[in-house]
Amino acid sequence: MNTSASQGVALVTGASRGVGRGVAEALGAAGMTVYLTGRSTTEGASRIGDTPLHGTIHDAAAAVTAAGGQGIAVPCDHADDAQVKALFARIANEHGRLDILVNNALCIDDSLIEPGPFWTKPLAQADMFGVGLRSNYVAAWHAAPLLIAAGRGLVAFTSSYGAGCYMHGPAYGAQKAGCDKMAADMAVDFEGSGVAAVSLWLGVQRTERTEIAARLRGDAYGDFMARSESPQFVGRVIHALWRDPGLSELSGRTQIVAELAQRYGVRDEDGREPPTWRNILGAPCAFHPARVS
Repeated sequence: MNTSASQGVALVTGASRGVGRGVAEALGAAGMTVYLTGRSTTEGASRIGDTPLHGTIHDAAAAVTAAGGQGIAVPCDHADDAQVKALFARIANEHGRLDILVNNALCIDDSLIEPGPFWTKPLAQADMFGVGLRSNYVAAWHAAPLLIAAGRGLVAFTSSYGAGCYMHGPAYGAQKAGCDKMAADMAVDFEGSGVAAVSLWLGVQRTERTEIAARLRGDAYGDFMARSESPQFVGRVIHALWRDPGLSELSGRTQIVAELAQRYGVRDEDGREPPTWRNILGAPCAFHPARVS
């Protein structure tokens, strides 16, 4: 028997580096088999301006295996529906089920944190609606039968306080708000299946990308970075959420990762308890319970 598979099968999209890689590592440390998707297959090919971003989908998968799970790298462009279809066909063929889908893939333009109104920035920011919102829907559409086959599953969207407050402009905010609403509506369709959909507001993440941003915009990010979260912390919270006997009660709701961590007794790798930013950046929206078919 594949021990990792017996501990659950997960898919983390956009996992070459950053949040996705850290989440995948944490799920691997919990003994899961983790499929990781991304476009980075060559070290240093991705950049922010002149600064290379390190990491590939292959070393991310190796890190998952080193953590105690089984990491499986699948190069995949989530803007290409055929590649996504092939990804899920592979998971179905190799395992016949999926326990956790982490929708994390997001197309981020380098101009995201630059000051100024949206019309002065590249139109490429709208690509977040393709890889980041539409791609989440496509992945969940393919994942649903596999999650239901597992008898119990979780679709987790990596969202942000930017869904509720102004953050990085209207494209970013709309993408994050869309994740929250998508989770709420998918939860309605999943009722009775054992599958939950939850959108997660992450705090500032300690990633290579955010560290570069903090150097460029220390005025805006210095205080937040001092109280940031590691992506592995987010992954441990996702795993605890999946194992929660009361998971169905949280389905359809947007949750703050730092608050879920307090509920589950999860701490960051350095023993810290990352703070909730609820009082500064706002609280998740409560959607109306009315249903129109």
